[in-house]
Amino acid sequence: MIDYMNRHEKYVNEMLQKELSRDERLELLAYHDKQIQWMQHERLAHLITMLFVCLFFLLSFGFTVMNFFIPYVLLSAILMILSVAYIIHYYRLENGVQRWYALSNRIMALTSSQ
Repeated sequence: MIDYMNRHEKYVNEMLQKELSRDERLELLAYHDKQIQWMQHERLAHLITMLFVCLFFLLSFGFTVMNFFIPYVLLSAILMILSVAYIIHYYRLENGVQRWYALSNRIMALTSSQ
């Protein structure tokens, strides 16, 4: 997902380096905005998943504190690692979409200035 975002961002920046007509910039803007819509959907799906994984971690940690058994400790450890991984991934996804918003604004500014 992150690689896909980086490739798309690189493509849009390369296109902005070229001398594009107004119509070509409008097409680029429409394409880029469609990509943003897809990433917003992905972002929502990852947010929901991350929240559930973190909730399950907290629940398992609570069970571990109340009943200290090795399987509970292992489950809590696995869910903690998974929660950290999801938080990092969601952070990168969110920041990528924020950069894409700035790119969209830049394309709009260049299109309206012609």
